[in-house]
Amino acid sequence: MVTLQLDCIGAGYGRRQILTDISSPLIQGGALTALVGANAAGKSTLFRRIAGHLRGAGTVSLSGATKDDLRYMAQDTGMNAVLTVYESVILALKQGRGGWRLSTTELNAVDKALHRFGIAHLAEQQLAELSGGQRQSVSIAQTLVTQPKVVLMDEPTSALDLHRQFEVLEALKSYAQETGAVLILALHDLNQVMRCCSMAIAIANGRTLGAGPTLEVLTPTLIRALYGIDARVESCSRGCPMMIVDGPARQSA
Repeated sequence: MVTLQLDCIGAGYGRRQILTDISSPLIQGGALTALVGANAAGKSTLFRRIAGHLRGAGTVSLSGATKDDLRYMAQDTGMNAVLTVYESVILALKQGRGGWRLSTTELNAVDKALHRFGIAHLAEQQLAELSGGQRQSVSIAQTLVTQPKVVLMDEPTSALDLHRQFEVLEALKSYAQETGAVLILALHDLNQVMRCCSMAIAIANGRTLGAGPTLEVLTPTLIRALYGIDARVESCSRGCPMMIVDGPARQSA
């Protein structure tokens, strides 16, 4: 089983410290984990630290996988717009593997990634012709085509409409269940977090405010501390949790 755990993680840029004390319980593969926090809370910096792009204090403990099994999808993917969708996913698959001849297994992997994320019909289109949401779906396919065991995704649904958000998150959830991979997603939509993610890590000002089972973490008190709003969690008609935002946090008398 693939597991990942963070212990007192710190990181920064030059003399500017961004993360000072990020820890988590043991994150087990097979389900989605959410990373939540306001803008500039340090989510992207934490992903770079886990991926080894930044040095810093603390320990990233990985079991059942190596750093070679890890893929990080940043917000800005920097796609080569000259390529077709199919070519771009092939490029992601072959990068670092040497040679460009494709085996049947590799071709099947590309086809599976395109179908999993609902973009097979775009295979022959140029990247420059795609919408922002379509390009984001391609980035996700590029990230997962190599079947990584640890996946970090920085706001993977930010450019998607509500229907595509649902489809992509369900596909990511299915991927985690099928492969036993650890998937950590930075997400802003807390209703999607509660629907899809078994665990959540909440950070603010470079520190952990909460980490554990999602509904235990996303309490009204923590939401107020993270976002400065008053909110509550209720059950919808189908029994699933739903966040109701009442408005800006009221000041204590």
